[in-house]
Amino acid sequence: MEQRRDDDRRGPGPRPYRQRHRSADTPLDFASGPTPAGPAPFSPAPVGLVAVRPQQPVLPATHPDPPRHRPGTGRRPVGGSTHIGTPVRVLDRRKGWEQRYLWTLLGSDLLVGSAAGLLAFILRFGPQVTPFTRTYVLLSLLLPFALMASLTLTRAYDRRFLYVGTQEYDRVLRGGLWVIATVAVGSYALELPTARSYVLIALPAATGTLVVTRFLLRKALHRRRERGECLRRVVVVGHELAIIGLARQLGRERFHGLEVVGACVPRGSDGRIGLPVYGTFDDVAAAVRAAGADTVIVLSCPELDGHALRRTAWQLERDEIDLIVASALVDVAGDRTTIRPVDGLPMLHVEHPRLSGGSRVVKELMDRIGAALLLVAFAPLLLVTALALRLDSPGAALFRQVRVGRDGREFVIFKFRTMYTDAEARLAELRHLNEHDGVLFKIRDDPRVTAMGKWMRRYSLDELPQLINVLLGQMSLVGPRPPLPVEVAAYADDVRRRLAVKPGMTGLWQVSGRSDLPWEEAVRLDLRYVENWSMSMDLLILLRTLTAVVRSSGAY
Repeated sequence: MEQRRDDDRRGPGPRPYRQRHRSADTPLDFASGPTPAGPAPFSPAPVGLVAVRPQQPVLPATHPDPPRHRPGTGRRPVGGSTHIGTPVRVLDRRKGWEQRYLWTLLGSDLLVGSAAGLLAFILRFGPQVTPFTRTYVLLSLLLPFALMASLTLTRAYDRRFLYVGTQEYDRVLRGGLWVIATVAVGSYALELPTARSYVLIALPAATGTLVVTRFLLRKALHRRRERGECLRRVVVVGHELAIIGLARQLGRERFHGLEVVGACVPRGSDGRIGLPVYGTFDDVAAAVRAAGADTVIVLSCPELDGHALRRTAWQLERDEIDLIVASALVDVAGDRTTIRPVDGLPMLHVEHPRLSGGSRVVKELMDRIGAALLLVAFAPLLLVTALALRLDSPGAALFRQVRVGRDGREFVIFKFRTMYTDAEARLAELRHLNEHDGVLFKIRDDPRVTAMGKWMRRYSLDELPQLINVLLGQMSLVGPRPPLPVEVAAYADDVRRRLAVKPGMTGLWQVSGRSDLPWEEAVRLDLRYVENWSMSMDLLILLRTLTAVVRSSGAY
């Protein structure tokens, strides 16, 4: 009766999860009835996870409720908690760094727009201001504000598209194109004598620099997240194996900014996942309070139907706790999915990948033009490298090898020779030293590689002649790794999907670790690229390639 009276005093709403006093090795019993409160469960962390006890235990049944926000007052309890008990300082800390990052973006965009306008003015008209050029002085002053207004309309400042992914760059490019189109149409319609050279310098320079500066700011944020800063505290709801997989992935890829601090699992589970388990699917609100979380991720599981998910969303939305629902789709970009309601039921529609069409024509043109410009720019380096190779060891400077391209068509790839001339003959005797899984053959200290070859591989200089393959239309600047015919012969059916696009000089595999990646991860990254290709993804990979080459991680 005493227990019943206590629950009646607590009022409606989710009860915090309570468990028996037990040792760390005793499995959880979610099916049991009300029991005295005990410490939150703790178990050794699996590989890749750090087991952390929750900041505070779940409230016992006799504990008085924390101060609650009274509807209509517009005030939060000072020094207390939000409606479901999440400490105010947790949300304030997250909002603090998000607002600082947004203000940094605004300031950076303002400076970039101003610099682009000034540069275009000086290059086109010189440093002197004349009565004729006063109009362009005004245009240069208005340019940054026009760009920022366009970026606001394309939602390039929306936090849902910042921090990770390619949608931010898509929206920046779209905003720049809108300004270019507006100036062009306005000048034609109003018959304004606009200097085309000024427009062609200012707007493309501003748009391109905006992308680069946002990339650099994002990399700085990712470095802070690697140090444990600017993270969102996450409670994950789902089955044990799915939670473990997500926690391991987020632990490896901390740039996402999601730190798993607890979990809610189905009834009857033993809770041995290497994370604090705060209860069942009915205890999400209490788990957020106990873990000091500001985000909830719900994984795909049959126990959570639409009604249960809606109730959870209602509990979280009043206190600005973010709710993220993970679908069962794997490696499908957000711009390929749309939610369309059918009789009130939200249906997730998945569009086909963009493997052909106008965007692919643009990619083809960019590849050819980019390869031609890079060949001209790197011509002196190519000549010096070829001469050094001839002096370093006997043999030709260029290495030719048959690779498999789009739709299984074979072509001859060009690379600078990094091995001795008898490398292929010695392959059989070194096969047992292979350090890579799957169909690839890799040795970190390959004895067939020359001294200069090791240096060239470290900075990927041996791949520069592949610009010839790009110019010939056999490869792309960005794409999956070009495989050998013997590797393709060993492909499983789903791996052959890599051949749906042209192979590239760089790709997700290169900027994510190159030879350090296991075979399955390399395949997954290549398939993600094939399924979700976009021009902004290519641009992002090219920018990340510069960082990967400088770090030279996984290059051997």
